[in-house]
Amino acid sequence: MENKLVVFQNKEIRRTLHNNEWWFVVEDAVLALIDSKDPKQYIQRMKQRDPELGKGWVQIVHTLSIETAGGAQRMLCANTEGIFRIIQSIPSPKAEPFKRWLAKVGYERVQEIEDPELATARTRELYRAKGYSEAWIEKRMRGIAVRAELTEEWKQRGVGEAPEYAILTAEISKAAFGMTPSEYKEFKGLKRENLRDHMTDLELIFSMLGEAATTEITRKQDNQGFGENKVAARKGGRIAGEAREKLEIETGEKVVTPKNFLDEPEAKKRLKNPPLPPFLKGGAKQ
Repeated sequence: MENKLVVFQNKEIRRTLHNNEWWFVVEDAVLALIDSKDPKQYIQRMKQRDPELGKGWVQIVHTLSIETAGGAQRMLCANTEGIFRIIQSIPSPKAEPFKRWLAKVGYERVQEIEDPELATARTRELYRAKGYSEAWIEKRMRGIAVRAELTEEWKQRGVGEAPEYAILTAEISKAAFGMTPSEYKEFKGLKRENLRDHMTDLELIFSMLGEAATTEITRKQDNQGFGENKVAARKGGRIAGEAREKLEIETGEKVVTPKNFLDEPEAKKRLKNPPLPPFLKGGAKQ
């Protein structure tokens, strides 16, 4: 399993593997180094201040598919070399530790190629550092594996990655929870945050059930192409939806909740002052 999210100075930076190297979301990297909350506008001004950067922008930055809670989205990304070049145009005291952090991330990627289990271990440590309970982490990790198995199945069956993954994911979510991922995020009061990182234990379980059921249906029926897989996604989500409804009848409580890990009630589930893991300590030094 590959860790698609890393943290620098409490800032989440999304990344993806492209040509066997990490490519980072440019907006996330810029946001980690500036005080502005509008990285798009800052990037435009930065390219105007640095004409050479502006001229070479298309060589430095590529549009790649980034996995989000609502499926894959196309976003501007740069590899480590490209991010270093962008950093040169950002007059920020945070730049030097960011360079050291990027170098460490690159080294960790080499380690993960040699030993893939390290990626899984680091993901667990990252969630611990953010304060999640061990029970929640176990479900989240299993959910990541279930999701990866489903997307690999879609890939082998001729489903296009970018918009089609998002549509199929929305079909599962709508049938399982009565909401698309974007509606779900709004219900929980989230913006850029990853939806599944803010789900309760039961929400994670029913998400897994919907995706695992979709994978099984897809295989048994040998669905091919977007159309057939869309029907399978709806069926798989409905299996989870019916199970959720039965549980709600038995318990008298809703599974879908506006609670998230930004709110005080959910924050009580977090670990008390969790220590930073060694691989994060190096990047956090000032």
